[in-house]
Amino acid sequence: MALKPDDTVCFCFKVSLQKIETFCKVQKPKYASEISDCLSAGTGCGWCVPMLKKLHGQFCEPYTPPWRVGQDQAPVVRERPPTEVNQETWASGRQEYLAEKKNNPPPKSAPEGDQKSS
Repeated sequence: MALKPDDTVCFCFKVSLQKIETFCKVQKPKYASEISDCLSAGTGCGWCVPMLKKLHGQFCEPYTPPWRVGQDQAPVVRERPPTEVNQETWASGRQEYLAEKKNNPPPKSAPEGDQKSS
């Protein structure tokens, strides 16, 4: 079973698959890193970076820099994200990744309404 649109891809910043797909369709980023620049996905623990690259390949057109237009080059083969990953498998994989890397996600910030005044 594949990830559903409301499933979380980036757990650090709570970025859903739908949000990434919408961003790609509207903004048409040339590079996967532009997803991170705008949505912050992939800038925390790093677990979702490979998935962001695959999703970019799925939702966005391949980009050819102007200096390569007209040159003979091998066709770009875009990988598809794994179709057998579901939200539970994705979340447990992240926990294993964090344990192996001894990497902590960024601290969660309190919603604006929950901040205590000094």
